[in-house]
Amino acid sequence: MTDGLLLIHAFPLDASMWEPQITGLPGVALAAPNLPGFGGTPLSEGTLTMDAAADAVAEAASREGLDRVVVCGLSLGGYVAFAFWRRHQDRVSGLVLANTRAVADDEEGKQRRLALAERLRSEGNVLVDNPPPLLSEGASEELWDRVKGIIARQPAEAIAAVSTGMAERPDSTGDLGGIDVPTLVITSTGDTLI
Repeated sequence: MTDGLLLIHAFPLDASMWEPQITGLPGVALAAPNLPGFGGTPLSEGTLTMDAAADAVAEAASREGLDRVVVCGLSLGGYVAFAFWRRHQDRVSGLVLANTRAVADDEEGKQRRLALAERLRSEGNVLVDNPPPLLSEGASEELWDRVKGIIARQPAEAIAAVSTGMAERPDSTGDLGGIDVPTLVITSTGDTLI
């Protein structure tokens, strides 16, 4: 087993979002797994909790031969990174928390996520035509097309399952003071969501 990098994707994308980073880091031991239900992987339950997602990416890292990892989570991936920290702390050598937050959703935010999940289950992948504000206002049309293409490949049920899981996620603020590994927090003034 070896040390490496674990990349966790954003909502509602799959691990293909990391292709530029993967090709830009030749020789780096890494895993960029799809969360259950995404990128053609099976969905095991109706709600994808952050704990279940953390366990799934831990298993994927093990399959890639990675014992200890720097966990890099973008947006939803950050919520999974916090769960990974709580559940697999002995495997974490560092954290990169990118455009994410430790706080749980307030009641209004939870209801929006649950309503989206219900709509996805009844209408299909409605995010293809109306994606969340994942990119900055200045993002190129080419980048938006790539993001929309990734969203279009994801099953509505998988997106609904993780939306429900995000609504139910615990507040991770209490974990912040106990993080004792090097941690990089990245955000941007161009981020329209966080």
